Amino acid sequence: MSLLRVEGLTMAFPHEGGMACALDGVSFTVERGQVLGLVGEAGCGKSMTALCIMRLVPAPGRITSGRIVFDGTDLLAIPERAMRSIRGARIGMIFQEPMTALNPVLTAGQQVVEAIRIHKRVNRREARRRAVELLTEVGIPEPDARANDYPHQLSGGMRQRVMIAMAIACEPDLLVADEPTTALDVTIQAEILDLLRGLRARRGMGLVLITHDLGVVAEQADRVAIMYAGRIVEDAPTRELFQNPTHPYTRALLRSMPTLGVHRERLEAIPGNVPDLTRRPSGCSFRDRCALATAECADAPPALVSRGPDHTVACIHP
Repeated sequence: MSLLRVEGLTMAFPHEGGMACALDGVSFTVERGQVLGLVGEAGCGKSMTALCIMRLVPAPGRITSGRIVFDGTDLLAIPERAMRSIRGARIGMIFQEPMTALNPVLTAGQQVVEAIRIHKRVNRREARRRAVELLTEVGIPEPDARANDYPHQLSGGMRQRVMIAMAIACEPDLLVADEPTTALDVTIQAEILDLLRGLRARRGMGLVLITHDLGVVAEQADRVAIMYAGRIVEDAPTRELFQNPTHPYTRALLRSMPTLGVHRERLEAIPGNVPDLTRRPSGCSFRDRCALATAECADAPPALVSRGPDHTVACIHP
């Protein structure tokens, strides 16, 4: 049984013209101990997918259809009280921007202690001892002293490590990491990614790694789901995706990456922008930016179809 199975997930926001689908029939699976890279440009629905998994959809948005099955339990069918016992305990989340996700009036140690005591029956002294252990595990130097620092007293990398400590405090089975290296310099990015790799190996967690960086995915993920305009357009094992990219959007993302040893005057850009979801084009959402598009691409959104063993793509001209 898969650790996480998302099936036909659709989430929408009301607007003057009706409902705008931020997610439209999203489906993927994460096995135990596996890393799934969820990749796409800003505005493609990656972070909204993470919030749906955690059942933290911002109002007035709502999930209109689909299932999110975690370890055999449909998270959309259980009451909020039951979801609270899973959120933070069995599913942890690293939010995109730690400076806004952390409470500015609580010390780092207090916030990790709080994350522990919400789900574990331990006294404050024991929770504090465990918090210092977690800060040590995530690589914070002098953890006893740093536990007394407020978020503004910590560097960006240290704040991210505190977020990770909070996310793993209750030893979750699944970790959702939303752009965990955003706004960090490349050295700190590498340290954070190495930390996540080590934690996953030691604890056997499944990981949903949300990013726009295919370089990160190539190094970290076991499989990749490419997302565009709220839909999964390609899903394959990582090696297969890089060796045989099939969707025009996937190929365009790969061409836009810098390559060591290859001199180019300019990186290849993808023309246009992700469509406004209140005015989603008919048919394939990528067709206005795609060099392979034909008239039939406007007829209906293409379904995910098999292009090989464990490799699916949503395109009529792959």
